Amino acid sequence: MPLLIGVLILLIVVIISNIKIVPQAHAYIVERLGAFHATWSVGLHFKIPVIEKVVKKVSLKEQVVDFPPQPVITKDNVTMQIDTVVYFQITDPRLYTYGVELPMSAIENLTATTLRNIIGDMELDESLTSRDIINTKMRSILDEATDPWGIKINRVELKNIIPPAGIREAMEKQMKAERERREAILRAEGEKKSAVLVAEGEKESRILQAEAEKQSQILKAEAEKEAAIRIAEGEAQAILDVQKATAEGLKMLNDAAPSDPVIAIKGLEAFAKAADGKATKIIIPSELQSLAGLVTSIKEIADVKSQDNK
Repeated sequence: MPLLIGVLILLIVVIISNIKIVPQAHAYIVERLGAFHATWSVGLHFKIPVIEKVVKKVSLKEQVVDFPPQPVITKDNVTMQIDTVVYFQITDPRLYTYGVELPMSAIENLTATTLRNIIGDMELDESLTSRDIINTKMRSILDEATDPWGIKINRVELKNIIPPAGIREAMEKQMKAERERREAILRAEGEKKSAVLVAEGEKESRILQAEAEKQSQILKAEAEKEAAIRIAEGEAQAILDVQKATAEGLKMLNDAAPSDPVIAIKGLEAFAKAADGKATKIIIPSELQSLAGLVTSIKEIADVKSQDNK
């Protein structure tokens, strides 16, 4: 009875130990009697004891491997160190298991030889500025070479490109000279633009000043013109008023019907006003001379009468 219990317990332990659960994104390679039998995917599986064996557990996730720097020689005989990063994924667990021994070492060696072949066809400057081209070529070549191994190369990146120390110093000096050249060009362009702006400002200032002077001259001429017009209008109005006054005086004089002596006296007054104390010689018509003597006699008689009255 105890033996039977022991056998049952052993049987249960064996059965439990041969129940396999494959997790997500994994695959198990199972051999039966030393030969490939099946690829277990995600789920619950039972392995026949002794007869079947799980020989490899394969991860189907994308994996990243960083290979150490490899010495490569460019077309112009410059030796430099380049390390690469390869992103790959196992697509066929069976080919991955039986296709190649030590697949990671195979990928590393294949990456190194491919990189040497590509860089060997490029000069130093081209290799430093053509990372995308190198990455694309390497990915294409590696992906084609690893298909029989059940591996898909998704991406290849050049992590570091390390040229020799002398080359690095020369490159730094070149970069410094290039930066100084660009700085000098930018400074010269800035000074040029500044001078152009100053000249344009002076030009605009002169144009505005000339325009202002032009407007000032125009306004001055218009003011003088307006003043001349007003003066002319004033003089014309004054002449018109004089003519009107003269015409009205003549009309009034004509309406009064003056006698000849009154007209003669008015004529004398007109001569006095014409002389205005400035004339040294006045020619009086003969008609007015007799009338002047008459006026003088009348004035003398009037003076005598005034004295007698006193």
